[in-house]
Amino acid sequence: METREDEERMLHAAHASAYHWAEAPECEPKNRARSEWQVSRVYTLLGRAEPALHHAQRCLEICEANADNLEDWDLPFAHEALARANDVAGNASESSEHLARARELGTSLADPEDREHLEEALADLDR
Repeated sequence: METREDEERMLHAAHASAYHWAEAPECEPKNRARSEWQVSRVYTLLGRAEPALHHAQRCLEICEANADNLEDWDLPFAHEALARANDVAGNASESSEHLARARELGTSLADPEDREHLEEALADLDR
């Protein structure tokens, strides 16, 4: 089990990474989207629904606004983040909707390994 200090370090590291990517001259939308995903994931691990939802929604917004400049797996993982954050928030219906959307988008991933990674990420959301 992690200590509170470990949790704080993990959260600060995720935010620091997102900040540094945002400030980097070579930052692309995919870097911003993935940073938001990472921050959301940490908040879900900590059981903090409101910030997890906020960062997952930002991830989705960035993905939708920049669809032509992302990998094919970025959008399904944005929905994975929203499914997970809504699960933590107790929003079962919204979580199920995003889970289904992530799975739907995942069927068209070009790389079988990417599909496998997505399914692994989604597996613990199935109940």
